Amino acid sequence: MKPIAVGVIGVGHLGSLHAKMYADIPSARFVGVYDVNEEKRKAAAASYKVKAFDSVEALLAETEAVSIATVTTTHFDVARTALSAGRHVLIEKPITSTVEEADELIRIAAERKVLIQVGHIERFNPAILSLESYQLAPMFIESHRLAQFNPRGTDVAVVLDLMIHDIDIILSLVGSPVTQIDASGVAVVSDTPDIANARLQFANGCVANVTASRISQKKMRKMRMFQHNAYIGIDFQQGSADVFRLGKEGEGSLWSTMLLGQIGEGKNKRSIIYEQPEMKKVNALHYELESFVNAVRTGSRPVVNGEDGRHALDVAQRIMKKIQVQNLGAVAP
Repeated sequence: MKPIAVGVIGVGHLGSLHAKMYADIPSARFVGVYDVNEEKRKAAAASYKVKAFDSVEALLAETEAVSIATVTTTHFDVARTALSAGRHVLIEKPITSTVEEADELIRIAAERKVLIQVGHIERFNPAILSLESYQLAPMFIESHRLAQFNPRGTDVAVVLDLMIHDIDIILSLVGSPVTQIDASGVAVVSDTPDIANARLQFANGCVANVTASRISQKKMRKMRMFQHNAYIGIDFQQGSADVFRLGKEGEGSLWSTMLLGQIGEGKNKRSIIYEQPEMKKVNALHYELESFVNAVRTGSRPVVNGEDGRHALDVAQRIMKKIQVQNLGAVAP
């Protein structure tokens, strides 16, 4: 099967990383880049010995699939152009600025029979990948995603910049509709909330408490999940996971590092097992782009498709509306 001709639209910080990865993926033939900034596109093209295109349309004419790593406000227009031209797209998160725009992209993709993948990179984090063999059915989730201030991400609220990563992971794990949202947030150094907390309630009874901040002293990207007979801790920054679970007496696994004790008696005796699942040695972005290219080649469902991106955006926007209402009430006379 021949390599897929790919290009990158938008070669800022993240788009440059896409370019670097595509140049190293055997199943992709990296054709070139486009950016509204001529200096940036020429520099990126020179770095990877590819073509610098002078328009989106010119790049689309020579590619089968593209990464869209432009600012969020341009995602819809750029992706609509690419999808309408019959090109497969990987759109960095969030998929679009509004749910209505996401719906339109999904409609065009179905009409043109092309794929949308959304860049929720944490789905490819080694910590998440290490849990693939476990049956995850969390009933309480707590996540903290904290970052130091960086002006580069302030074009959108922290909910869309950082929290949406955890929203997507949580939605994929719970697999149940969100029935209620409570949220609060504060704009500290920018015009949109820089720190936010949301409590999500799901139809199956699961509750998730999600916090994101971009004004913290130290980075943290952690999630804790509690379910029947198990507690799972995830460190996205380290790419590792810890599992504490109940098992049958004498039960263990290849990754068991400690038998913490036993509870019960007789036939009801259970072992308390601690495991640290084996980490997959992968670069999350490389794996994400490789997965996208392979989905294009085989016609298979992307790991994070357009509907997944739309779902995460919908919940994120509902959170932001709750914050807006709360803040308006706080300043009301």
